[in-house]
Parts: sequence; C-alpha cells; structure tokens
Amino acid sequence: MIAELGRYLIALALLASFVQMLAAWRGADQGGRGAFAEAGRVASEIGMLAAGAAMVLLIASFLRSDFSIAYVAANSSVDKPLAYKIAASWGGHEGSMLLWCLILSIFGYGLARLGPQEPGLRARAVSFQGLLQTLFYGFLAFASNPFERVFPVPLQGAELNPILQDPLLVIHPPMLYVGYVGLSTAFAIAAAGLMQKTPGRVLATALRPWALGAWTALTAGIALGAFWAYYELGWGGWWFWDPVENASFMPWLLGAALIHSSIATEKRGAFPGWTVFLALLAYILSILGAFLVRSGVITSVHAFALDPERGVWILGMLGVSSVAGFLLFALRAGSLGEGDGFEPTSKEALIGANNLLLAATSGVVLVGTLYPMLLEMMGGATISVGAPYFNAAATPLLLIAALLMPIAPFLPWANGGLKNAVSQMRAALMLIPVAAVIVAFLMAGASPLAIVGGAIGVWAISGAVMDLGQSLPVAMARGQKLMVTGRVLAHAGVGFIALGAAADASRPPDQNLALAPGESVVIAGRTLTLDGVRRADGPNYMADRARLVIDEGEGGVMEPERRFYAGANQTTREVALKSSIAGDLYASVGEARMREDGTTAFETRIAFHPLVWALSLGAIFIVLGGALALSGRLRARATLRVQPDPAAQSAMEAS
Repeated sequence: MIAELGRYLIALALLASFVQMLAAWRGADQGGRGAFAEAGRVASEIGMLAAGAAMVLLIASFLRSDFSIAYVAANSSVDKPLAYKIAASWGGHEGSMLLWCLILSIFGYGLARLGPQEPGLRARAVSFQGLLQTLFYGFLAFASNPFERVFPVPLQGAELNPILQDPLLVIHPPMLYVGYVGLSTAFAIAAAGLMQKTPGRVLATALRPWALGAWTALTAGIALGAFWAYYELGWGGWWFWDPVENASFMPWLLGAALIHSSIATEKRGAFPGWTVFLALLAYILSILGAFLVRSGVITSVHAFALDPERGVWILGMLGVSSVAGFLLFALRAGSLGEGDGFEPTSKEALIGANNLLLAATSGVVLVGTLYPMLLEMMGGATISVGAPYFNAAATPLLLIAALLMPIAPFLPWANGGLKNAVSQMRAALMLIPVAAVIVAFLMAGASPLAIVGGAIGVWAISGAVMDLGQSLPVAMARGQKLMVTGRVLAHAGVGFIALGAAADASRPPDQNLALAPGESVVIAGRTLTLDGVRRADGPNYMADRARLVIDEGEGGVMEPERRFYAGANQTTREVALKSSIAGDLYASVGEARMREDGTTAFETRIAFHPLVWALSLGAIFIVLGGALALSGRLRARATLRVQPDPAAQSAMEAS
C-alpha cells in the first residue's frame, strides 16, 4: 500500500509542477496579480507537500525494512542501525532523486512566497522553476521511481554501501543538494528577468540572496564531503580531484563568481550580462554534475554508476535547461542595460578579475573532467586525468584570486584608488606573518607551490583582519554589521583553506608497512607502537580493532579498525585520528599477513597531516560568513519593506 501511495504522490507532484509552470506563466502575462498567479503558488505548495509526504513514506519503508520495495531491498538490511536506515532513503540513486525533487519544490514554493518583489517577475520565476521541477519529476516518475516493487520479496536486503554508513553521510547529501538545487532559483529568476526585460540592477537584487544561500549550503556540503573522504576512505587525504568532487566544485566556483558579480551589478550596474550568464551557467553545471554522477560515464567512489539509459534522461534535461536559458540570454541580454564606467584600479575592476579567474578555473576543471570521457567516446585511448593536471592548471589561478581578494574591500567604486587602499591595508604589517610562514615552510622543505600557497593564505587572513578593523565601525553606524562581518569571515576562511592545503601538501611521506604487536614506527617526531589487535564487532559488521600507543602512552592511543560487512560483502578501513595544534596523526589498519618467521603482522598506514585543522576552520568561517551576510541582507530588505528611509536604502545598496 505504501509503495502505491508513494507512486501516486510522485505523480501528483509531477502534475502540480506542470500546472505551476503553465498557471504562473499565464499569471506573469497578467502582471502577476491575478487568479493564475495564485494558482501557480497553490500548485507549488501542493507539489512540495506531495513530495514531502512521499519522502516520509520512503523513510517509513526503510524503518519497516519493507523489502518488497526494490529500492529498500537494494540499500538496507534488517540489522542496519536506525540512523543509517534513514540515511539510506537518500543514499542510493532513486531516493536521492526524490530528495532532489523535494528540495526543488521547496525552493519553488519559496520563490512563490518570498521571490522577487515585482509581481510579474516573481510569477515568471515561479513558472521557470515549475519547468525545472517538471523535468526532474518526470525523470523520477518514469525512470527512477523509488517505490517500484520487487518479486519475489527477499528475506534480507543487499545493504547500503558500507562507506556510506557514516554519521556525516546522514547530513552531507541533503546539505549538498540544498546547494545544488538552490542554484535553480538563480536560474529561474535570471531567465524570468530576461523574459520580462528586467533591468540588470533589479535582477541582481532579486537573485543575489538566493544565490548566496545556495552557495553557502553548497560550501557546507562540499566541506562535509571532504572531511568524510579524509577520515573514511583511508586514502590519507581530503581532496583528490575526483570527477564527482569536480562536479560539485565547478558550480561552487561559479556561485562564488555570481555573488561577487551581482554585488557590482546591484551597486554600480556593472557586468549585468555576466551576472545573468553566471546565474544560468551555475545551475546548468549542477545538472551536468548529476549526469556525471548518475549516468555511469565515470568511475568514482562517489558515483552511483547507473545504466546509461538514465544518463540519456538527464542529458535531455540538461539540454532543455541549457537551450531555454542560453536562447533567452542570446535574445534578451541587451535589455539588461549597461553600467557606468570604472577605473582599472577600482572595486569593479578587481571583482571582474576575480570573476574571470574563478570562471577560468571552472573551465580548467571542466576540461580535465570531461576530456577522458570525450576522448574515449571518439574511439581514442582510455586515459585518466588526475591531480598533477589540476594542481598545475587550476591551483595557480585560485592562488592569484586569493592574492587579489584582500585588496578589493579597500578600493573605491568607479574611481581608481590603489595607493590609498595599500595605505589603508597597512601592507607592511601584513607582510610580517607572510614572511614568517615562508620561513617556516622553507625549513619544512615544502615545494615552491606550497610556499606560495601558504604565504597567500596568511596574506588573505591578514587582509581580513585589517578589513574588519577598518570597516566594522563604519558598518555598525550604517546598520551593516552582519554583512561586513560575513564578508570578513568568508575571506578569512579562504585564507585558512589555502594555508591548510599548502601545509598538507608539504606533509612528510606516508608510512605503509606491516607491523606486528610490539613493533613501532616513527613519523613527525612521534613514535607509534602497535599494542595489539582485537575483535570489535558491530551490529552489522565484523571488525578487527588495532591499538596504537603514542610515545609510550604519553601521547595517548589510536584505535583504527578493519571492518567486514557480510551483507555487502565489502571490507572497509575506519581511520583513527589524533589531533593537535600541529596537525593530525592518521592511522588505518588492513589485513593480517603471516611472516616467514611465523609472526603475524598487520598492514598499517601511518601519516601526519600538518595544520589540517585550518581546512575545517576555513570551511566553518566561509559557511558562517555566508550565513551572516545572508541574514544581514534579509534584515536590510525587511527594513526597507517596513520603513523605506534613506539610511536603510543606503545600507541595502552598500551590502
């Protein structure tokens, strides 16, 4: 009964999305105030509620271990812990697509209630959002329905992929999808603005908070995924330029460019066409990411790797979205208007340079991700593009962007002011910590690129501190405290990530060896001794747990595990971490090996990651900064609605 009701609810959400698209379109033609516009809003609410109810039914099916539903049977088992039964509802392809559609509908309803203030533009944006929802609900209903039955009904499920049975994987996919799918609102508003011939400044004001919220969520999702990869996969790193990692990184780069470009467009009218183009492209790359993850065209630990037929569906959705967006852009971009001129050393100029660097980096990542697939499709050799290409091609562009980033807040709009900006930054004081980091990295034997990265990271942090001291008093007087604090935290977060990445790239070589109980290994001045290995079985796995003693017990102990999940017939390594201000000791244990002398040794991987905490701190700062900036933005807008006084208007324009 649950499966049949779930399929009905998905069909209802599909129908509601289609009605939302048509009714809101007709409502926009009538100025956005009539019965059709209201019908579009009601349809968006019905679609959201139907999808939400379907998601609840799917979770209930997992909690009941209802293996008559094929998706449940393929991704769960009776013995699975409760939290992972819930997470499994979006841990596979069909369930994650239902979650995608639900979030898409939530944003559609949000646009209908809180979208652009101009009624016609809001109704048109709701209509375009309905188009995007219809495409994905069609895919869900006809090619990826999570409520399909299986017969005969198995007595036990096939188990969710064991590496996905992790606390972070309970929240990582929803957060990532909020970011991915949230960019659809920027797409919808941009397309609606082109259709309505809305001026660029008005359009930038309308889409900026939606883009900022989506980008902040995407940052959190990527950071959670990177941390999961760091401690779960046992590979000894946090970022691998994996194709699926790239699929989320590209819209993140364009989202960052979009936020900065929209500021220049809203404040000075600069780059209106570029802002709208970024809004369209960022979401299109999100759909491209869905294609890469779900079509089976790439091999990745993150990929769903499904049949190519489903990939054709997603490719079709990508085509429809791209044609609709870019055709409108080609026909109506001229209606966006042009901004005032500006000097090469103005704030606009640096924002433009920042945008070009971020877009170029996204292009570099796109080429490296797609080139092997395209070459193989054309009958060429099977190749792999890995970290060396991305480090050589993308990293320098990102470092240049980080180098320029601290300067922009001190530059004036329109007029050149580089000399005055350098004076305000107190560049001499900022160079002191930079020099200290360079010396420290040289003493550690870091590579030239790592030295440059560490120096630029500290430069960015120092610039953020200077920006806070310079801008916060003025911001408090103007009611812009949250927005300025958010900007400072986000910029400092970028600096911490650059510093952490540079330090981790300079880490000592990992130690891969076989240790018997009583034997030791030395890394980064610490001595780790294998005290023994014992059984530590869990609810749905068998495990061997090693005990590593640090510096004869003075530094504590580490207990990595090797687990075997019988349901999935898969072995995993659970990493042990010992964190300090200097960095992380990192240990994983593998299979037992019998030596020629009759002793038993265990495959062991030991690593030291210096300053890896800076990566997490940087991500937290960026997410917190984005949230504060968004809060300040919404508060300023609410103030304008209640009391449109000149001071509030000034705060809104400067944000």
